Amino acid sequence: MRSHLLEGKVRHRRLQPFVYELEHDVFYFALDLSELDEVTRRSRFVRRNRRGLVTFRDADHLPQPAGDLDRAIRDHLAGEGIDATGWRITLVTNLRVLGYVFNPASFYLCRDPDGVLRVVVVEVHNTHLERHCYTLLASATEGPFVASMDKTFYVSPFIEMEGHYGVRIQDEPSGLRIAITESRGPDRVLSTGLVLRRIPFSDRALGRLLLRHPLVTLKTITFIHWHALRLWLRGARFHRHGDVAR
Repeated sequence: MRSHLLEGKVRHRRLQPFVYELEHDVFYFALDLSELDEVTRRSRFVRRNRRGLVTFRDADHLPQPAGDLDRAIRDHLAGEGIDATGWRITLVTNLRVLGYVFNPASFYLCRDPDGVLRVVVVEVHNTHLERHCYTLLASATEGPFVASMDKTFYVSPFIEMEGHYGVRIQDEPSGLRIAITESRGPDRVLSTGLVLRRIPFSDRALGRLLLRHPLVTLKTITFIHWHALRLWLRGARFHRHGDVAR
């Protein structure tokens, strides 16, 4: 299978109005969307659209919950004027563990028939249970994937809505690096990144990751609120959802 696992670090560095840094261990699934049923056939742990220790639910993705995610993301690309015929699409995300998941961001890596990373769809979730997709086209056909986008979706109550993102992805055989910077005008506000190594998919490998990172999806939402509390206690300005039109 082309589907595999990813393990590594997530890092955030806030630069305004004060420096605030965090780093946590994480793991992700990298699922070839054409292999979703094969993954569940090969695994005793993973289920699709039904209860299990680890569950992939199509409806956990896209602003309009998907019925068949592979078809739905290709329809999304077609709506953006992108013909993805013959392309491979890999979803980097977390699955439900014991029924719960929260993904701040998932990434659809869209490769053409030659294996070149042409398009990345960044699916962002916020704690208001809203979802939004940014569709990014590579600025060059060689080297790392580089693209940018204006901020149009509310994520953090401690960062203003006005902003611009820069995205850089190094998609290599040994690992995956995703770096996202948020700027306001000429000033950088936030840098965040994932540094992940690839692990072949197997129940043994997945079992080790589940033991090494227990309740990983619950830890994600817990850390979000923990760091939000620390920012608030340090005096970061709070921006209510809906104060600024999205």
